[in-house]
Amino acid sequence: MAAERHGFQAEVSRLLDIVAHSLYSDKSVFLRELISNASDACDKLRYLSLTQAGLLGDDPDLEVVITIDKAKRLLAVADNGIGMSHDELIANLGTIARSGSAQFMSELAQETSAERKVSLIGQFGVGFYSAFMVADKVEVTSRRAGEEAAFKWESEGKGEFTVTPAEKKSRGTEIALHIKSGEDQWLDTNHVAKVVAKYSDHI
Repeated sequence: MAAERHGFQAEVSRLLDIVAHSLYSDKSVFLRELISNASDACDKLRYLSLTQAGLLGDDPDLEVVITIDKAKRLLAVADNGIGMSHDELIANLGTIARSGSAQFMSELAQETSAERKVSLIGQFGVGFYSAFMVADKVEVTSRRAGEEAAFKWESEGKGEFTVTPAEKKSRGTEIALHIKSGEDQWLDTNHVAKVVAKYSDHI
């Protein structure tokens, strides 16, 4: 099956442009956001499993796993939470799915403080896109809990993304970042572990 090509919503394209060209003082925001999203996916599955027996199947222990492949320059954040269907990948990662998107873009464009921009990104729930601060390509492979089909969302953050069928043995989502040249600290296990300990240990 050929890859489906989709254009980003206008607000997303503008956001990606701002993210790509903003020199954040603390790029670790992307890792905090991805871990937070993974944790939310686990929480959502835990909640739904209370009323939908069988969703947890034979994998009841929810977790977030971070892996690094230096040779391939990959940093991945994976969870075994609720996962996303084909349509959810497109809706969640191709648009800013909230009525406040115009307000968000307006506030972000007017803000001069890098720290405030980071704060706004987290506040409006669009932290996923901060991955493009350190990655020149992002791949999201996901399988919705209770479903057999899996799909891969892929983008270089330049106006469009593709969605294709994928192989995934279990539910959940894996986000693989192809780390840019010059961002090698994100391929250093010790550095990543320190960032996780500092910002995400509570998760």
